[in-house]
Amino acid sequence: MSNDSQKQEIIRISQLLWDKDLGSVLNGNVSLRVGENRFLLTATKTCFGYLEEKDVLLIDGQGNPLEPGQASSEKRLHLDVYRNFPETTAVIHTHTNYINAYFLEHKIFTPRIFESKFWFGEIEAIPQTAPNVLDTAPVIDKLKISQIVVLGRHGVLAMGKSLFDCFLIIQGLEDAVKIECIAQAMRASEIRALSPEINATSQAPRSNSKTYDLFSQAQIDEIVRLVNADSLLGDLGAKANMTMDLAVKMQETSEVFRFHFDKGKIHKVDKDENAEFLITATREVWTSVFRREIDPFVATTQKKMILRGDFGRISKFYAPCSRLFELWTQVPVK
Repeated sequence: MSNDSQKQEIIRISQLLWDKDLGSVLNGNVSLRVGENRFLLTATKTCFGYLEEKDVLLIDGQGNPLEPGQASSEKRLHLDVYRNFPETTAVIHTHTNYINAYFLEHKIFTPRIFESKFWFGEIEAIPQTAPNVLDTAPVIDKLKISQIVVLGRHGVLAMGKSLFDCFLIIQGLEDAVKIECIAQAMRASEIRALSPEINATSQAPRSNSKTYDLFSQAQIDEIVRLVNADSLLGDLGAKANMTMDLAVKMQETSEVFRFHFDKGKIHKVDKDENAEFLITATREVWTSVFRREIDPFVATTQKKMILRGDFGRISKFYAPCSRLFELWTQVPVK
């Protein structure tokens, strides 16, 4: 794709952001990776709804201009994202109304709509002290476990394989927050969790203060003990008839553990990856899961974890699986 056609794609997505009220006035910036050490980035003080090709500038990996114009003041933010995530080819940073409003009054957003919960899990804003992002390190850390981050009193940033991917995740979060704002206005109440049964124990203390080596036999044994001793998971598993086999795999080492479930109870563990469901992730992502930094459903939806199997079928086990994943976090890793 030529630079001209890539500039037109930035203009098209920027217009879509404008039309969907996801960017206003002269706020926000959009970029694309277009080659080795080459990037297109919208210029400073440009409007999403009225972009022209001259408003989309070619820069190098150090932010130096390769054509006339002044690139966005957030160029360091964009370039740091590309530097840390080589597979990323698109970044959108914009100032969204409902997300900004929500995080003026709340520290954390927990979606209650199923699809939103799968996509986003729990989101906490990164505090900002200036109109521009001065410290990109917290943004990079959050992007390791999510495709989108919220910048307090500022906006959002999304990364992806395409600009349309970024647009969809921003629109999805804005709509999810909008629904919550409407619900809160109608009920004049605090955010309540999706399932009272699960919420009753969601903040339960961990079973002990011991930490485990990730994917060690000791960690797996403790997971089995907790799962089979948990009455709530037993009840939820029986109601959902959660009879299946689920394998977990470490990408770097190919280490695998397969859990055989019978109505929510684990009756056998082996090391065969030929399971009905196989979840594969890097060590970094598995560590984030066991440290409660990311929900496995969210990681799977955002492709941080790769699920082999019928997502529609495993979603039928949503309640017991949510409890299962919660129990995982009670077996903390080093």
